[in-house]
Amino acid sequence: MPSPAPTVNRRRLLLGATALAAAGLAAAACGTAPPPPDLDDLTTALDRARADSQLATEVAERIRGPVAQALGAVAAERSAHADALADEIVRLTGQAAPSTSVTVSTTTTTTSSTSSVADPPPTVDDVVGALRTSAESATTSATALSGYRAGLLGSIAAACTAAYTVALTPLGETS
Repeated sequence: MPSPAPTVNRRRLLLGATALAAAGLAAAACGTAPPPPDLDDLTTALDRARADSQLATEVAERIRGPVAQALGAVAAERSAHADALADEIVRLTGQAAPSTSVTVSTTTTTTSSTSSVADPPPTVDDVVGALRTSAESATTSATALSGYRAGLLGSIAAACTAAYTVALTPLGETS
């Protein structure tokens, strides 16, 4: 004799729906969310800030006087920019900011011979060029963002522009 069809009451239906919803949430939580769209702009600005700080420090170590002092101030300011950008990346992603090992290349290998030819050491003009590039990049990114991030990158762009037009250019022209 066949058994009677199971009866479904509200309690079983609610328990089943709850279990299904919990399983769906657990599965969704296991996937990795795509990175926020602002992350690329912030990471690029972070890498540039670290590179600019290192470059300014390297040039400042080789020279003396007011130019070295101005370069030291630029290096400290760009380091502060890197810290602010790293903090914003942590706030945005909930994870530590990417650590990059920034290196300033000072040698190149020529293809016509087997010897290595050293490039001249970086100069104040190289720092000015790097700051100009950073300012342009931050300006472009700031116009694409909104809110705090746009303000942060706009402030960085202004600081870079002031550094190369006010702090370094007159000094670099006299040396």
